[in-house]
Amino acid sequence: MDNVDKLAHIVWDYHHMNHELRKADCIFVLGSHDTRVAEQGARLFLEGWAPIVLFSGGIAHENDLLATNWKKPEAEVFADIVMKMGVPQERILIENKAKNVGENVAFTKKLLEERYINIKSIIAVQKPYMERRTYATIKEIWPEMDCIVTSPQISFAEYPTETISKNDVINIMVGDLQRIRLYPAKGFQIYQEIPDEVWNAYEQLCKLGFTKHLIL
Repeated sequence: MDNVDKLAHIVWDYHHMNHELRKADCIFVLGSHDTRVAEQGARLFLEGWAPIVLFSGGIAHENDLLATNWKKPEAEVFADIVMKMGVPQERILIENKAKNVGENVAFTKKLLEERYINIKSIIAVQKPYMERRTYATIKEIWPEMDCIVTSPQISFAEYPTETISKNDVINIMVGDLQRIRLYPAKGFQIYQEIPDEVWNAYEQLCKLGFTKHLIL
């Protein structure tokens, strides 16, 4: 394992919440370029962890590392995937406007309120390296919600695909870690402690050029 991989593993591991699954009122699947997230949501539903699945995601991240180039919203693409896997359409809810994690949470909360759907607990399903940021966002915007976060059970080595390279994954992880540091002051997320080892790995990866997903 080279030095970049060692540093990336430190950041990858930090982004995981390592929550233990427990039954909930709803499986809340956040849209993205990674259809494995939809598949994980379907598996959780089919295993009986919650009675409904809610997908959130519009057409977002055009012309950046997270772009999908799909012709319809992420939530609708994900819903199509899980129906093919056996999730009944009547058990699916769709929020198809959100363009970032904050909107995923805020728009979903609003949709449920407008439909008078009373949900007290959720299993949020996200990409592996976005578990912590998703949790921090939910607890800021939806603090009353009993929430655990999970993701496809994939290792860092297994995660890259033909459409997202290892370098892309590292760039995105580094950017998300920066957001975990900066976003609490903006009111976007709750504060999350970042151990020195993790922040040192972040700084070294930035020096090595993994800065494509940073915010100014």
